[in-house]
Amino acid sequence: MENANVLEIKNLCKDYKTFSLKNVSFSVKKGSIMGFVGRNGAGKTTTLKAILNLVHPTSGTVKLFNKEFLTNEEEIKQKIGYASSGTNYYPRKTLKQIINAAKPFYKNWDDNICKEYMQKFELSENKKITELSEGMKVKFHLVLALSHNAEFLILDEPTSGLDPVSREELVIIFKNLAKQNVTILFSTHITGDLEKCADHITYIKKGEIIASSAMEDFLKSYAHEFNTLEDIMVHLELGEENR
Repeated sequence: MENANVLEIKNLCKDYKTFSLKNVSFSVKKGSIMGFVGRNGAGKTTTLKAILNLVHPTSGTVKLFNKEFLTNEEEIKQKIGYASSGTNYYPRKTLKQIINAAKPFYKNWDDNICKEYMQKFELSENKKITELSEGMKVKFHLVLALSHNAEFLILDEPTSGLDPVSREELVIIFKNLAKQNVTILFSTHITGDLEKCADHITYIKKGEIIASSAMEDFLKSYAHEFNTLEDIMVHLELGEENR
């Protein structure tokens, strides 16, 4: 039987002088939306980059679509869309030039989808990256991630820098994509966005996974004390320190 998990990480470690990922393990089911949460510096971005081998893990395994990523990287990357709020593509190039440079790398690039999202996000192809606000840069990164019919989106703070209306727009897009069996893993510190769309949550603290479960189960386990995900996260981050 085909594995229902799009992503499986086991015992992923990455050692730096002042920080380490410690045996990070979790999985993401096909068609689900998983929020990846933790305070700044907890290891969210390092984990996402290690999944894609953008930073080289010290040890551990990553499987995507039931295949080892390192030995099937070229094939798997055709099915993945990655966007990060901190990435700048050729800042002095126009968006049209960047799109034309990116699309030959993807067998399933769809110009119609690209145009649809450019219009939806009100992006002009004649503008340069340097002329975009931080929020508009995030939207453009998402256009590139969505335009090649990716089956799995890995997004690092995709709603960062966006106004509330734009964030709501993205939440709706994420939910619609999940209905089409697109799987989404995204890190965020905006817990309100998670509560609106994520069905699973993984929480990392100081390089270690503290919890990874269905959102409903995670919220239920703290329902007697807290009403929102934000309150739970503050408790988990500060609870031990304030005892």
